[in-house]
Order: sequence, then C-alpha cells, then structure tokens
Amino acid sequence: MIKIVETEKEMQDALSVRKSVFVDEQGVSLEAEIDDLEDICKHVILYEDNKPAAVGRYRSYESGLAKIERVAVMKPYRKYGFGKVVMDFINSNAKEEGFRGSILNGQTHAKGFYNKLGYQVEGEEFLEEGIPHYKMKLIYE
Repeated sequence: MIKIVETEKEMQDALSVRKSVFVDEQGVSLEAEIDDLEDICKHVILYEDNKPAAVGRYRSYESGLAKIERVAVMKPYRKYGFGKVVMDFINSNAKEEGFRGSILNGQTHAKGFYNKLGYQVEGEEFLEEGIPHYKMKLIYE
C-alpha cells in the first residue's frame, strides 16, 4: 500500500526508513537528513506486509516544478520495483496538483534508474553530503 503520510505514526515510519538508508547505510548526518523542509513537504510511504518499505517526499520548487527528495527503499525490499512505485506515485500526484514536471538531485549510482523513468541530467556531477549526485529533470507530457 502506498499513500501520502497523514498520521504521526506514518511520519515516524517514513523517518525511520530515511534514517536507516541515509544515516545508517550512507553516513549522512541526522541533522542534514531531517531538515527544516519537513513541514512543507508532502511525504509518501509504501508499506509491504504492514512494514514501512519505501519513502519519498516532494514540494513546490520553481517554475512550476515539484522537487522530489529523500527517495529511499529499505534494503530487504530493494529489487522489487518499490522505488519506481514511489516515483510514479509522486509524479502522478504532482501532475494532478498542476506541476509541469519534477526535478531531483539523484545519487550518481541511481542515475540509470532515473533515466529509465524519463529524467534527463542537467549539469555536472556534484557532491551533496559527500555523495556524488546529478541534478535531473522530467517534464510531464
């Protein structure tokens, strides 16, 4: 089941996925991971067997674009397509809300994943929290 986070428990579940993936696995500081944008973002959570499995968030950005951030899948649930499910859900909602496309900073290792979803690289590789990223954009049809 995938949904927009609506309750405090769902928010805590979403944060637990992000902490596990970004803080524990990738070494991002907790202070950098949980930021001052939490309250203005729409958070998405995917549950599998009643356990939080994948997350993402999005917010209004610039020029009618949604900014997608913090997309993460728990290790036991990788390779099941849950990242694509989260991205498709976010983009579908963003399009319905009137956004003309979305932008994200995708980790370099995930560039191929985002390319398959239609995202195009904009600019050079850069470091964010010590991790190589690319700015990527998708304009909705």
